[in-house]
Amino acid sequence: MAIVTRDDPTTGSYYGDVVSALDELVRLLDLERIEVNLFRGRSPDENRQRVFGGQVAGQSLVAASRTVDSTTRFVHSLHAYFLRPGDPTVPIVYEVDRIRDGRSFSTRRVVAIQNGEPIFNLQASFHAHEPGLDHQIPMRSGVPAPDTLPDFKTRMEPHKHLIGEWYERPRPIDLRYVSGDPFTRSGTAHGQQVWMRADGELPNDPVLHACIVTYASDMTLLDTTLLPHGLTWADSDVQMASLDHAMWFHRPFRADDWLLYDQSAMSTSGSRGLAAGSIFNQSGDLVVTVVQEGLIRVKRN
Repeated sequence: MAIVTRDDPTTGSYYGDVVSALDELVRLLDLERIEVNLFRGRSPDENRQRVFGGQVAGQSLVAASRTVDSTTRFVHSLHAYFLRPGDPTVPIVYEVDRIRDGRSFSTRRVVAIQNGEPIFNLQASFHAHEPGLDHQIPMRSGVPAPDTLPDFKTRMEPHKHLIGEWYERPRPIDLRYVSGDPFTRSGTAHGQQVWMRADGELPNDPVLHACIVTYASDMTLLDTTLLPHGLTWADSDVQMASLDHAMWFHRPFRADDWLLYDQSAMSTSGSRGLAAGSIFNQSGDLVVTVVQEGLIRVKRN
């Protein structure tokens, strides 16, 4: 995976520029190799109680990809489970099991470990490109262009008291909500659309682009399951946590170009919610499909 090289480690700059949030994310995904099939990752210095799920998923995909010839095989699917909350103050060790290398497919299993215990596991499959049939669901019509929508900070300004310091924090992913902000939408909605892209230019490395979209795919999807109930993730009586995450990569894309993340609330029952998302590029090509189930507990007075 191509990583931007530091110019001056004492000033934290890249080629003389101040490190951006995207630079920091790219660096976060640049795992340290500590042995064959063994990698170490860190978490950002943020006031979080647990490691962000998209981070551990993205880092796990980096670890798996570094054991595959990325010039000939690209990830086409991943399936993962969140096992324990991650501690952001402790490095994460990623252990890769090279399950199989066939003529067309390679399969890898990754276990993320902290303090001797697995916190996350991921299985990913990589496929050598082959020509074949082509079909997809269409992108929703009439969606406003991303440049006509307010950015996250502008959209959330009326609610900054609800999200505290997170409102001011630089963000590596530029998010544009299509249908209002997550705090004012009605309880009749069963889905949402979000435009997203990496907030800056990335190297021409498909692996890096896939890992960054994996990171971003966990940012809004589970929130979709609250829409039919008129709830938000900021409600004090709502407890949410990702349980599993699955992705299928269909067509090439760039994470630093606008992508439409069209999300639907599929089911909520048994204190679990299921949501699905289709990610399209601006040309209308379906590039990624995502499904996630999460824990949703609501305190009853």
